Formats: sequence, structure tokens, C-alpha cells
Amino acid sequence: MSISINNIVKKYGQQTALNNISFEVKKGEIVGLLGPNGAGKSTLMKIICCYLPPTSGTANVCNFSIEEQSIDVRKHIGYLPENNPLYYEMYVKEYLEFVLGIRNFKADKKKRVAEIIDIVGLQLEQKKKIGALSKGYKQRVGLAQAIIHNPDVLILDEPTTGLDPNQLVEIRNLIKELGKEKTVVFSTHIMQEVEAVCDRVIILNKGNLVADESASNIQQLNKKQQLVFVEFNTIIDINNLKKINGIEKVTNQNNNCYLFESSTNNDIRTEIAQYAAANKLLILQMKIQENNLENIFKELTA
Repeated sequence: MSISINNIVKKYGQQTALNNISFEVKKGEIVGLLGPNGAGKSTLMKIICCYLPPTSGTANVCNFSIEEQSIDVRKHIGYLPENNPLYYEMYVKEYLEFVLGIRNFKADKKKRVAEIIDIVGLQLEQKKKIGALSKGYKQRVGLAQAIIHNPDVLILDEPTTGLDPNQLVEIRNLIKELGKEKTVVFSTHIMQEVEAVCDRVIILNKGNLVADESASNIQQLNKKQQLVFVEFNTIIDINNLKKINGIEKVTNQNNNCYLFESSTNNDIRTEIAQYAAANKLLILQMKIQENNLENIFKELTA
């Protein structure tokens, strides 16, 4: 296993940031680490990268212990922290050569820097000072330093923060390409990103692991829930719609469009249609909405 987490606990005084977390990640897996703010995602990543010691429990990266062989662990990891610390007074190429020097890179540094600049799309910005770059390009520099030494494991804390839609697609494709040969764990709040890139999803909530499923299976976690989208010919008071038999929740999507939720075994479309007929309402469209990752995330972390 590239990463093995065993009963990790992290406490800050009386507060438990991580509560008995265990999972394994294989080589070539891209894992999305999800959770609301304060769930423990960044803390877990810092522990894997040897920046924080666990209160208890063990973890191994590429068969090296984070506590007993931390230098070996760091050699095999590329890490992009959430706040992406950079030296703003340095030029892009200068900074990347500096990173290679720190990592005691033996091969041609200038050649490797040129390769990485091309991979992350920094060609037009490579002669600028980092402080003069936009937030998106600074993020690319951070990603470049994480992969420049060709690590076996990549730990990326919200790697697409600040990127525009075109840059998002490019970085997602890069992560997918890297995941063919490396282990990638990255956190994000963008659910579409996880659905587009990840092989597997791990969800933390209040320091607890609440889901660990393949991307294809996670939508089955809440399969009993029915989601029905309905567009009426007029705006209706939500409180009246909530009175329909079997309906547990109604959300106004846009003006006269509503999302109905229910966990009953009966098809709630029949109840909605009967309500519309009894109240002389016209249904313009009605469709079952797939239970996507965003809905499951909300359910598990509510």
C-alpha cells in the first residue's frame, strides 16, 4: 500500500480533531478527501506528510513510518498545503531550482524545471517574480513544487483554489494523468471535481470517517431517498407542498421549480400529481433527480 492509516487520533487539548481514522490507499488511486470546514482534512494531510504528530495511532507511506522514518516519508511525498506558501520575491524558475536544491536533486535541474513548467502551464509566466503572478498561477507554482521531484505520493490540499474554469479543466486532467502512476490524495469543496477525477471518495465529519467508497458506489449510500424535481405553472407556498403525503423536505429551486425529497417506499410522484389535480395546478415537468455526490455529502455531514 502507498498509504496506510491505522487508528489515527489527533487531539488539541480537549478537542478531538481526528477520531480513530483508518484506511489504505493503493498505488495508482486518486482519492478525494471531503468534509465541511473543521472536519479534520488538513490535519490528516499534515500528519501523513509528517508536519504534525498524531496523538495516537500509526501511519505508513511507501512502507515508511511517519514517526520513525519521517525523512524517508518526505522523500516520497509531494505536498501542496492549503495556504500554498511561496517566496514572492523569487522568480518562478529560480524558485523551482531552489526547491530541487533543497531536495538534493542530482540530475539536470534546468532541464527538470523546464519539463515541469511545461506540464503545469507556466511557460508565459516563468520569467516573472512569484509575487507578480495571479492567484491561479501562484497555485500552479505550488503544484509544480509538489511534483517536481517526481514523488510516488501526492498530497494536495485544495489544489484548484483560485483557478478559472479553463485552468480547472487543465489541472484536473493533470491530476488524472499523474494518478496513472502515482497515489494522489486531494481535498476539495467542489463536488463536480471529485466526480470527474476521483476513483474513490473519503468523507470526514467532525473528525470521524463517515464514508469510504469508490466513486461509482458512493451514490448508493443514500439510495432509499427519492428526489423528484417538479416545475409547476405558478409559485406555490412551500409550507403547503410539505403537507403532501410522504414528503419530508421541499426546496425551492427557482421561482416555480421545486425539489421534493422522501425516503418512503411509495412513488411520491403519484402523491404530487394528485395534489396538483386537487388544487387545479398544472405540472409543466416532473423528473426523478439522480442522487448526486453533493446530496450525499449534505446528508452525511448535516
